[in-house]
Amino acid sequence: MNLIPNTFGTSLGKKYIMAITGLAMFGFVIAHLAGNLQIFLGPESINRYGHFLQTNPELIWPARIVLLLMLVLHVWAAIKLSAENKAARPVGYAAYQPVGSSYASRTMLMSGIIIFVFIIYHLLHFTVQSQYINLTGKNFATFVDPQKRHDIFQMMVVGFSNIWVSGFYILGMALLCLHLSHGVSSMFQSIGWKNKAYGPVLDKLARVVAMLIFIGYTSIPLAILLGYGKDRLS
Repeated sequence: MNLIPNTFGTSLGKKYIMAITGLAMFGFVIAHLAGNLQIFLGPESINRYGHFLQTNPELIWPARIVLLLMLVLHVWAAIKLSAENKAARPVGYAAYQPVGSSYASRTMLMSGIIIFVFIIYHLLHFTVQSQYINLTGKNFATFVDPQKRHDIFQMMVVGFSNIWVSGFYILGMALLCLHLSHGVSSMFQSIGWKNKAYGPVLDKLARVVAMLIFIGYTSIPLAILLGYGKDRLS
C-alpha cells in the first residue's frame, strides 16, 4: 500500500531507484557496445545487425521507451538526492576538504547532466540522423548497401571521420566511464550488497570495467580517424 510513497518519497527509496535504473542502463551500455564493435567485422556484420533492429520495431520501441523511463527516473532521483543532501547541510564549509571520496564521486551530478546532453546529440546524430548536426553535409538516411539495407558501416565511417564529432564522442564516453567508475560501485552499496570486506574489490572492479568500456567505445572513432573503413566505402 505504501510502496510507491516510500520509494519516491524517501531518500532510501530514491537510492534504490538510482541503483535499479543504473543497472538497467549499464546493461544497455554493454549490449550497445557489443553491437557497435561489429563494425570491426566489416560492413556485412554491422549492417545485418542494424537491419535486424530497424525491421523489428516491436522489440526496439519498447526497449527505447523503457530506457527513456530509466534515464528520466535516474536523473530525477539524482537531482532530488543532491538537493536533499544540500538541504541537510545548508551552511557550506569555510574550506572544503574532500576526505575519502574520489573525483568521480564528487562530480556525479555534473557529469550525469553533461552525459544527458551527449546522449541527446548522439541520438540526433545516428538514430534520428539529422543532417544539420552531423557536420558532414551528408544525409545519412540515404546510405544504402548492395543488399538495400541502411548502410550503418558507411554512416559510422563518414560520421566519425569528422574530428570534432569524434572528439565530442570521446569526451562524452570519458565522462560516462568516469560516472560508471563510481556509479557501478555505489549501486551495490545502495542495495546493501557492499561491505568493508569486499568493498575495495568492487571499487577496483568498477574502475576496470569502466576503463574497458571506454577503450571499447573510443576504439571505433579512433580507428576511423586513423583510416579504418574508408577503403571500403563505395
